[in-house]
Amino acid sequence: MTVTDTTTSTHEQLGLAHGPAWANRFALAPLTNTQSRADGTLSEDEYRWLVARAEGGFGLTMTCATFVSPEGQAWAGQLGISDDRHLPGLTRLADGIRAAGSVSSVQLHHGGRRGNPDVTGVASVAPWADPDRGTVALSTAEVQRAVADFVAGAVRAQRAGFDGVEVHGAHGYLICQFLDGRHNDRTDGYGGSLEDRARMLFEVLRGIREATGPDFQVGVRLTPQGNGIVLDEGVIVAGWVLDSDLVDYVDMSLWDAFATVGEGEDLLIDQFTRLPRGRTRLGVAGRIRTAEQAQWCLQQGADFVDLGRAAIVHHDFPGRATDPAFAMADLPVTREHLRGERVGEDFIDYLDAGWPDFVA
Repeated sequence: MTVTDTTTSTHEQLGLAHGPAWANRFALAPLTNTQSRADGTLSEDEYRWLVARAEGGFGLTMTCATFVSPEGQAWAGQLGISDDRHLPGLTRLADGIRAAGSVSSVQLHHGGRRGNPDVTGVASVAPWADPDRGTVALSTAEVQRAVADFVAGAVRAQRAGFDGVEVHGAHGYLICQFLDGRHNDRTDGYGGSLEDRARMLFEVLRGIREATGPDFQVGVRLTPQGNGIVLDEGVIVAGWVLDSDLVDYVDMSLWDAFATVGEGEDLLIDQFTRLPRGRTRLGVAGRIRTAEQAQWCLQQGADFVDLGRAAIVHHDFPGRATDPAFAMADLPVTREHLRGERVGEDFIDYLDAGWPDFVA
């Protein structure tokens, strides 16, 4: 990979249409970590993990996927924002991130058919019924209540002092399920055509923008393809959102920011960086593990990059990346290394069980 001279550096400030500028172009990806308390309230490990990344220089420090509805909780140890009981911990977290010099965001999430009945005590819900999974189809009124839950979560985040929220519309969770062209054939305006399948997403974004203040940042994470989304439709939906002026940024979870499309040499990232975006910023995520790779993404036209694995291994990746040759340490890394990076024991166990060759 070769990076040529470019006018935009990963360490340049990033201004957005609403709210505070980010100190640089590095964002902490919203990473599942299973280290919150059973009721969704903030734990000490979760606080230390996130504040450490803010102290490490990330321009944006974002929480893990945070459930907006009790039935939308997808795993044990997930952070919650569905009830006012979550506010004290969230307020402490927002204060800690701000004191460390980073902009703060909560990722708003509903698991839909990927909700966990063993954790929630109720059946999972989705745009369509799936008896084999015990999943119940949402009624039209229940879809609208889920929209309201996302909006209420954003209002709570604002009350807690966060600078913004990111709506999770990716990875096969509820909003992504509505976009699924294979299964979502609802006839109530929330399924069938792509425009109708995208209706819930835009109702959530519009509702949050209308219910929050003029300095509150709103972002959305989208999946380009997979989970019933084909690339052409993924590009269309991203284009609609970029053009809507409802969000400050679109966070494209590409899985691999350096992938090509089909058998050709056309780059996946280019499908999105070439879209008109007006005032909206565009971020990308996927296997970005060196300073050079991060800079390359900006050279291709992205406004910022999300770091996942690299942020786990190095809480201070942005500071280290002032060296253009800096690269993430080789995997696997030891438990001792992760503890030194303020990764909690539950998170380490989750990585060890689910991420092959991550923990030595």
